[in-house]
Amino acid sequence: MQLKNLLRALLNEESGQDLIEYALIAALIALGAIVAMGSLSNKISNEFNSIGNSL
Repeated sequence: MQLKNLLRALLNEESGQDLIEYALIAALIALGAIVAMGSLSNKISNEFNSIGNSL
């Protein structure tokens, strides 16, 4: 009887789904930040090279 109640409680539990959704959102934000930083680092590097060459 206890096992049946435990399985029923696990099936009705929804907090795990919320955690997965938050993890996916955080992963998408991190991926976007990594892509943006990669592009930005190339632009900054080019600017420093340009300034160094002009000196």
